[in-house]
Amino acid sequence: MSSAQQRLTQVTSHFTPGGKKGVAAITEKHPDDIVVTCALRSALTKGGKGGFKDTAAADILAGVFKGVIEKSGIDPNVVEDVAVGSVLAPGGGATEFRAAALVAGFPETTAVKSLNRQCSSGLQAIVDIANAIKSGMIEVGIGAGVESMSSQYGPGAVTEFSDLLENHQESANCKVPMGVLSENMAKDRGISRAVQDAFAASSYQKAVKAQKAGLFNEEIYPLQVKWTDPKSGEEKTITVKADDGIRDGITPESLGKIRPAFAKDGSIHAGNASQISDGAAAVLLMKRSTAERLGQKIIGKYVAASVVGVKPLLMGIGPWKAIPVALEKAGITKDDVDIYEINEAFASQCVWCVNELGLPQEKINPKGGAIAFGHPLGCTGSRQISTLLTELKRTDKKIGVTSMCVGTGMGMAAVWVRE
Repeated sequence: MSSAQQRLTQVTSHFTPGGKKGVAAITEKHPDDIVVTCALRSALTKGGKGGFKDTAAADILAGVFKGVIEKSGIDPNVVEDVAVGSVLAPGGGATEFRAAALVAGFPETTAVKSLNRQCSSGLQAIVDIANAIKSGMIEVGIGAGVESMSSQYGPGAVTEFSDLLENHQESANCKVPMGVLSENMAKDRGISRAVQDAFAASSYQKAVKAQKAGLFNEEIYPLQVKWTDPKSGEEKTITVKADDGIRDGITPESLGKIRPAFAKDGSIHAGNASQISDGAAAVLLMKRSTAERLGQKIIGKYVAASVVGVKPLLMGIGPWKAIPVALEKAGITKDDVDIYEINEAFASQCVWCVNELGLPQEKINPKGGAIAFGHPLGCTGSRQISTLLTELKRTDKKIGVTSMCVGTGMGMAAVWVRE
């Protein structure tokens, strides 16, 4: 079978028996639809400074798990599997995440796994659960993501390469720092600092406006944690309920004063790149027929996903390659999509992908993105779903796409329908 025939088979699998195509096909309701009945997250807080700086990743995750149980009303005993994406956790986080599920109230019969596909780990976890439900392996599951960059981000997270890997050019490129990659990409692709700073300022401004209007409140589950005051050393109990990296008054002009981070004549700096942050998010999934049987309120539907590889030195172009594949699998066009949540790893790569895909700016991250409120690596892919579905609901729109570039040269994307 040719690659074109294979793609056609994947696309037509999303058409209904009655011959409906495109939006009509993916918005039609069927008992076997993989649906979302709860999608929420913690606040995202500044790495080393914010509300979760003294909280272990597993503790943030446990709090979000409790939130899913409380908000959805799901009986924990029916949840058969939990997949958690995380990038920096020692041992992949497998032990702590299983423990977090138990302390949150899931029984010993609920299985737990961790996984790492770099910045798309949270989305990959959700897709893994969706596929397990679709195949009949489980009926109910949770896809989640978490990261404590306060405690685990830094030189220790960099893998040492063997001589075998170091001596292969494309292989060795996998360990080039992302900031350096993005700096080089910005130069090669002609993304000026002025353009990057304008995009970054817009992200902040949208996030400030959304936060002041309370648009994040529905998707954030407040968590009570211990926090040590860095000035007095006093330990306090605080409630973390808002993203604390969002800053008011950011303009292209104010960003223009920040020193470049990776090259003296560079364009990338702390103000136009994603923030180092802590946070967790989780999504509860099952078939439509299961949700109806359990009395679960359906808030959205998973349609299709894609994962692609690109050159390691061009990792930032991942969404540009992944989004069209996901759209094709879903049988829709880019114009059918109401909102795109594209991770702002760096303004340079996000701007390039959006421009190359020809997407309207007003459809991109309408409440701001990772530049404004952070990118806890393993969390982002699951965080985007709660952000997307609540905004689709608020604006009475239907179809959304989540996507991100992925370290070492990959891209991932998924298509969602708001119920």
